[in-house]
Amino acid sequence: QVQLVESGGGLVQAGDSLRLSCAVSGRTFSNVAMGWFRRAPGKEREAVAAISRNGITTYYSDSVRGRFTVSRDNAKNTVYLQMNSLKAEDTAIYYCAASWEIGFRSPFTESRYDYWGQGTQVAVSS
Repeated sequence: QVQLVESGGGLVQAGDSLRLSCAVSGRTFSNVAMGWFRRAPGKEREAVAAISRNGITTYYSDSVRGRFTVSRDNAKNTVYLQMNSLKAEDTAIYYCAASWEIGFRSPFTESRYDYWGQGTQVAVSS
C-alpha cells in the first residue's frame, strides 16, 4: 500500500523559511513524479510545485517561483519543498502527491496524481 506522509509545517512569521518533507513508501520512489499542492482557507486547492522522476525537471506556480524550491532524494524516498520569504498568503494546508503517469505531461493537474498525503499546515503571520 502506498503511503505519503508530509511533515515540517508550522507557524512562522512573514519572511521566514520552512522546509516541508514528504516520505513515500510502498512503491519504487524513483518511478514516481511528485507534486506539491496547497489549499488556503476558503479557496480551492492549487498546484505549487512538481518534480520529475529523476529530479531534473521542476515546475513552479507563478505565485511561488523564485521563493520555493522542490527537490527529491531518491535514496531516502523523500521529496522536499523549501519555502523561503514566506508571505501571509502562503498560509494553507500543503499536500504532496505522487504520479505514475507516463511522460508526466500535466504536473499541475490533480487528476494525474494517484496518491495523496494527509497534508501539513503552514501558517504565516504578517
